[in-house]
Amino acid sequence: MDLASGDIRLRTLRLRDRVAWDALRVRNAAWLRPWEATSPEAAALRPTFAQYVRSQNRAARRGEGYAYVIEVGGQMVGQLTISSVTRGSLQSATIGYWIAEDMAGRGIVPVCVALATDFCFFELGLHRVEINIRPENAASLRVVAKLGFRDEGVRRQYLHINGTWADHRSFALTVDEAQGGLAARLR
Repeated sequence: MDLASGDIRLRTLRLRDRVAWDALRVRNAAWLRPWEATSPEAAALRPTFAQYVRSQNRAARRGEGYAYVIEVGGQMVGQLTISSVTRGSLQSATIGYWIAEDMAGRGIVPVCVALATDFCFFELGLHRVEINIRPENAASLRVVAKLGFRDEGVRRQYLHINGTWADHRSFALTVDEAQGGLAARLR
């Protein structure tokens, strides 16, 4: 399901996005490196783009995760992923994202996170959404502050990032805290 607000759109990542996605990633490699998850296993193989898209499509069919391209005016500028969708007594998901350096600071990511959070709460029926951010990522800290996510503290050595285990601050919001939806808060 595509999500949109004005000229900002989240649409499902597709196999035919490979060339544009690869080009965007190459142009922004240095910009993304400090924030990107890596594997501590030296010989770990990254999936091909096709393998990645197929695994994301399977996750979406099972209701376990959703990978979206961020578009502005029809141009691909980043990606947002809803992952770790858990049902049962937790009813939760985690949101992660990246955006091209030349598009950062324009208010695009807050809109996308708001759309994705509203989707989690009001379409998927989840209770809680979480975002984990490196403590030094000032831009992402502004995103969660703008949207009213609650700071739940530091997770020590939470993810392997750029070759080392890195601390993250965990932010969360429950559906009760999002009355009326986050996208409406930004308008």
